[in-house]
Amino acid sequence: MWLRDTAFTLLVLLHAGYREEAVAWRRWLLRAVAGAPDQVQTDTKLNSFVQAYGEKTLDASCLRIALVGFLPATDPRIVGTVEAIERRLMRNGLVLRYYTRQTDDGLPGGEGQFLACSFWMVANLWLIGRKGDARAMFERLLALRNDVELLSEEYDSDAKRMVGNFLQALSHIALVHAAFAISGAWVPHRSEGVHG
Repeated sequence: MWLRDTAFTLLVLLHAGYREEAVAWRRWLLRAVAGAPDQVQTDTKLNSFVQAYGEKTLDASCLRIALVGFLPATDPRIVGTVEAIERRLMRNGLVLRYYTRQTDDGLPGGEGQFLACSFWMVANLWLIGRKGDARAMFERLLALRNDVELLSEEYDSDAKRMVGNFLQALSHIALVHAAFAISGAWVPHRSEGVHG
């Protein structure tokens, strides 16, 4: 189980009004990992908010900064981050997680665009006021679903096919989160989280 995906799922459950289910799942998760969240940390060497490989990699996980309420979406650093990711990590209208060919991350180079990051971009575009761009990108992403409306982890825009893990919960969680943002049903708050 990915703790990252679990945390995102808890937020989506809360936004959808399933507070009791979110609280129950959090309690189960804490029992399953046998301790407090600080005991779950596995890598303390980085001591940073984002994971970066190499010296100059702009990582699309930075799109989470405003979504978790760390900084307001209107902060110039958030707007600059969104614009930098657009310039450096967008390919064929979708977002790469980072440049795998220029990064020594231990994996073979080359992969598709990361769908969760693309949905995070949708939410960020909406929150910084670029609503038309957000809606257009959201519609493009929805069009990538297969015949039963499911998504994989990545999309290869050159081959025009889904790649990576299928089916991918993180892609669907990010889709729901972006839909909440576009519908106006959610805006990030500094104190967002699950308590109980």
